[in-house]
Amino acid sequence: MTDLFAAIRDTQPPRENLGEGAVLLRDCVGTDEQALLADLRIIVKAAPFRHLVTPGGHTMSVAMTNCGRVGWVSDARGYRYDPVDPDSGKIWPSMPPSLRNLAARAASEGGYTDFAPDACLINRYKPGAKLSLHQDKDELDLGAPIVSVSLGLPATFLFGGLTRNAAQKRYRLTHGDVVVWGGPSRLAYHGVAPLPEGEHPVMGAQRINLTFRKTR
Repeated sequence: MTDLFAAIRDTQPPRENLGEGAVLLRDCVGTDEQALLADLRIIVKAAPFRHLVTPGGHTMSVAMTNCGRVGWVSDARGYRYDPVDPDSGKIWPSMPPSLRNLAARAASEGGYTDFAPDACLINRYKPGAKLSLHQDKDELDLGAPIVSVSLGLPATFLFGGLTRNAAQKRYRLTHGDVVVWGGPSRLAYHGVAPLPEGEHPVMGAQRINLTFRKTR
């Protein structure tokens, strides 16, 4: 299975433009992987994954948690950033250097220097889970990019335009890939198609996505 993933990766370009200000960086995690995974385990132990409920009462198929100054939450009161984990009543785990440094390095490779995220949304996809098309627009600082890191099972990333009905392109994201988008593409609609069944040699039957944001 490891050889299969390596063979697929070898056929893909290391860098692919998704649009103006948006880029896919293949295998960008690199040597940061072990420290990253160790820190993720600590974060998830302190703030376990949960399935949020949207303001409309829909339970999301993607489980999530957060680290950083604030975390992204959803309930009957709406979508928002909150410094407190509503499940525990405690502040979210701090963002460790392994995550912060990876986000800054990937942003720089994508053309955005001095990126200093204060929130990291951590999503867990099991087979069948998906994320509908949406914009990341709850941040006060729209001048900073979004940095999205893929770990585990391959997923199909949908990236469109500034309206929901704009044409979308589909990109296959594999373990270690990072997508960075900002500038003219900062409010592009994007999502994730239902995750296929599979077993990743490192992460098992799941995909973990880290989304770094600067909220203010």
